[in-house]
Amino acid sequence: MNNYEIMFIVKPTLSEDEIKKVVANFGKVLTDNGATITEQKDMGQRELAYEIKKFKSGYYYVYTVESKDDKATKEFERLALISNDIVRHLITKLEK
Repeated sequence: MNNYEIMFIVKPTLSEDEIKKVVANFGKVLTDNGATITEQKDMGQRELAYEIKKFKSGYYYVYTVESKDDKATKEFERLALISNDIVRHLITKLEK
C-alpha cells in the first residue's frame, strides 16, 4: 500500500455550501478510484504567501490517503488542474 498526503486550496470566493461540495466531490474522486481516505483536515481560510490566480487567501484542506496504486492520485491531479475551484494542490507520497 502507498500512502499519500494531498493538500489543496479552494478559492475563497465560493460560498460555504459550494466549498463543501467541492471538497466532497474531490474526496469522492479518490474513493471511486480505489483509494481510502484515512484522515481529512479542514485547516480553514488562510492568507497565501503570495498571490495565486489573483487570490490572496484560500481554504486549505489536507487528505491522508492510502492506495494500492497511483490511479486515484493521478485522477485527482488531472481534475484539480482542470477545476476552476482549486487554486493550488500538492500530492506528496509518504514514506513508511
